[in-house]
Amino acid sequence: MGGLENDATYNQNSVPSTNKTSLSPDSIINLDQGDPTLFEPYWRKMGDKCTLVIGGCDLMSYFSDIGNICWFLQPQLGDAIKGLHRAVGNAVTDGRHFVVGTGSTQLFMAAIYALSSPSASHPVSLVAAAPYYSGYKDQAEFLRSGLYKWEGDARTFDKDGPYIEVVTSPNNPDGAIREAVVNLGEGKLVYDLAYYWPQYTPITHPLDHDIMLFTFSKCTGHAGSRIGWALVKDRELARKMTEYMQISSIGVSKESQLRAAKILGVLSEGCQNLGTAASENFFEYSHRIMRERWESLQNVVKNSKIFSLPKFPQDFCNFTGKYTDSNPGDAPFAWLHSKEDIDWESLLREHKIIGRSGEKFGADQKYVRISMFSPPEAFTLFLERLSAIIDITNGNVAGGEESSVIKCS
Repeated sequence: MGGLENDATYNQNSVPSTNKTSLSPDSIINLDQGDPTLFEPYWRKMGDKCTLVIGGCDLMSYFSDIGNICWFLQPQLGDAIKGLHRAVGNAVTDGRHFVVGTGSTQLFMAAIYALSSPSASHPVSLVAAAPYYSGYKDQAEFLRSGLYKWEGDARTFDKDGPYIEVVTSPNNPDGAIREAVVNLGEGKLVYDLAYYWPQYTPITHPLDHDIMLFTFSKCTGHAGSRIGWALVKDRELARKMTEYMQISSIGVSKESQLRAAKILGVLSEGCQNLGTAASENFFEYSHRIMRERWESLQNVVKNSKIFSLPKFPQDFCNFTGKYTDSNPGDAPFAWLHSKEDIDWESLLREHKIIGRSGEKFGADQKYVRISMFSPPEAFTLFLERLSAIIDITNGNVAGGEESSVIKCS
């Protein structure tokens, strides 16, 4: 597994995943979004194992499996999803209906649609415990639907009547393991498990919830394929989610589904030699990369008098057979906090770093979310600039101008 980051072999016929530009000391670093291109070296190393050839006459029909509730789900993808969850042990798949979507974002909206009642006199309340993923609010409010209404923080929600609570575990932005908060009689739950994979968090047991959402992008790093899936217990809910997908996009790209099936199959095969010298397991590789980044970030933040990162207790991972250290696991985002009155997002912008303010997650401006997925060059430059910020806030830089967003007491 070693040496993948430095592998120079590249298929000249392959298509770059993104336009890459070299960074200068004055470049703006965008750490706002979680674009997981740092995993490219691993998949480049896999070479033709993930190659898929599709002929011009293939996959022309809208339909994939007319006997299935989700009639546009390619059977190969369904089998690959089931095999991967069995290999990892992170979710129960027996007796579940599989619904495929264009990423988990579309599936989230499909689940909210399926759980809402068109005949209700008032829109159903939609909540999530703060800090919550900022996209939930944006998606819920975008169409101004009469079926549901965003009500914000689940911890302060106290309305009577039906509600939908979204539980993200591990949580985006802070990496915490979550359970439902409201726990009232008329509540319905949607579990967003985008990051419940071994490179981000210990796999403690197979989760078993009514609606569980997963995404190809965060599992393997293939964000451009736009594939997500839902594991749904109830047949009628799966049917309504499929109805939403049918109306909104008439299904999901078959080409993307087959590519995902191929890659998930390679991923499952790699789990067979886990922990051995012959292992080429993606989860081992990506966990090591994430761990190295977290250790580098923690070594910088520990020098600060006012900045901190979350800490969580040890837990045992059934997949790796190991305990994790007491840190935010190997979460895809860093949830930086200041004990002083600092507008984190604005402070970072002064140093040409783009993060996402805690205010967008239902927290306050003393928090900021930083993506841990950036290319190596950008991450190194971020650490250098963060060290400079810490020197300033610690008062170690003589004669420097105080930032307009630093109000240390």
